[in-house]
Amino acid sequence: MPQPVRVPLRVIVGSYADSTVSVYVKVAALDRRDTGCEAGVAYLASLLGLARSTVERALTQLMRPAPDDDVVELTSQRRTRRGGNGWTAVRRIRATTRAEHGAWVPSRAAESLSPRQLRAYCALSYATATGTHITLAELARVLRHRSGQKAGQPLDVRSVRRILSDLERLGWISVERRAGYRGRHLYTVHDEPTHAVLTADSGEGSGGDLGEGSLASKEHHQTDSPDDPRAGGSIRRRRDQVVARAAVENPPLPPTFRHPYTGPQLSLAPRIWRVIEPVKPLLAGLSPYVVRELAREIGRQLNAGTDGEVLRARLEFRFASTEDIRDPGRWLLGAALRPPKLRRSDCGLADCDGGVMRYTGAPCKACAELAGAHPPHPPAELLGRPG
Repeated sequence: MPQPVRVPLRVIVGSYADSTVSVYVKVAALDRRDTGCEAGVAYLASLLGLARSTVERALTQLMRPAPDDDVVELTSQRRTRRGGNGWTAVRRIRATTRAEHGAWVPSRAAESLSPRQLRAYCALSYATATGTHITLAELARVLRHRSGQKAGQPLDVRSVRRILSDLERLGWISVERRAGYRGRHLYTVHDEPTHAVLTADSGEGSGGDLGEGSLASKEHHQTDSPDDPRAGGSIRRRRDQVVARAAVENPPLPPTFRHPYTGPQLSLAPRIWRVIEPVKPLLAGLSPYVVRELAREIGRQLNAGTDGEVLRARLEFRFASTEDIRDPGRWLLGAALRPPKLRRSDCGLADCDGGVMRYTGAPCKACAELAGAHPPHPPAELLGRPG
């Protein structure tokens, strides 16, 4: 059974490093025990597949006041003697209430996903729980650069799209493309991956060790946890550990978090319906936003002088000659309505196609004036030269 951990929103969108979010999730899961998190740095690094020095820096970040709000997320109590013998430190996560915004994240995700993938998963978990249709640009501002010359700047949209593709491929999320508000993607966050995934290595991770951890020689590796998520109240330990293989369904969202479409109803002009009729079978699965964008593009071309029958014939021909249409909305707004490339004319007008106006069929006056200003050369026999 996946063990859910509540990650505060300030940790997800704050100035913490990506690896700090992974360490927070794992320490919070181990803190569910009555005795707190007693795992050492080496053990945490082996679970997360990180270097021990990276885990040390993450714990230090969590134990220091945050630069934006001075909140300390983690407290640590050392239990070593002067000679170095004893036990590892006891670490505890700051207690939160339900009034504080946060996202429920399974602890297994910290072991299966990279730190940046885990941060994206946490952001999507919060967005889906609150009914927010998040965009790639908004997600890029959450997954911003944390160090280097670009520190604080949003991540590249292509990198965000690649992270989401990896999460979908690993089975942690499902994506319904352009099915949400104004053609945005709809994401479904899974408590467990839909298929088996690889977890972190059981070694000591990669990279060097700073040697700044606890000097204790004994560690407690038990990771059992209570059944019910902790929400500021008492903790009930699970005495008999039972492994459940069935998927856990997320509870339905409250009505206050749902944002139904409240815009005007879809209404298209007769001239738009006349043009769009050949591709009518593709409109069934499109959202109102995509249909409106399609109507706007058709109206723009009609207002620019394109003949409606010409545009209708263009859609009919391209629809009949295209075998596989994976994304009807993208195909209609892109390849289907794209005007054909015109032949280059001497006059330079966009509507001139080799001396003939593309949409009216009339001769181009600019080309006629150019031809009158530069008449063709006289025949060779009039110049006294042999033909």
